[in-house]
Amino acid sequence: MWLDPDRFENLDYIVHVLFDDFCDANDPRSWLGQSLRSEEEVELMARLGTACNAVQDAVGAAARDEVHLDAPAWSAVVAAAARLAQVLVSNDHAALSELHDVGHRRPLDAGPVTSVTEGRRVGS
Repeated sequence: MWLDPDRFENLDYIVHVLFDDFCDANDPRSWLGQSLRSEEEVELMARLGTACNAVQDAVGAAARDEVHLDAPAWSAVVAAAARLAQVLVSNDHAALSELHDVGHRRPLDAGPVTSVTEGRRVGS
């Protein structure tokens, strides 16, 4: 959302999720095995926390979202978030692939998956 000018989500909410709900970006190590899968994720989350804190220290916690986004250090937040997102998604895909490889074909709490084309020939 930070990169799409047509969509807006309150920055306070995003920071709250990052520092309070998903993990503590100031001290992410204790979240390893909970919301973070690897040491790399822990390190990248810590970098993101450091980058966010640098912007907040520079502009003040009460500054409007636009001031945060216009801060010279904001590019470091975007870069850290992008790298973290890339690793999180890659690790999630790897974990899903491992589950698939050992026989899991759907979420454990879901019913059987039925194709809309089941029982019908699908032509090309």
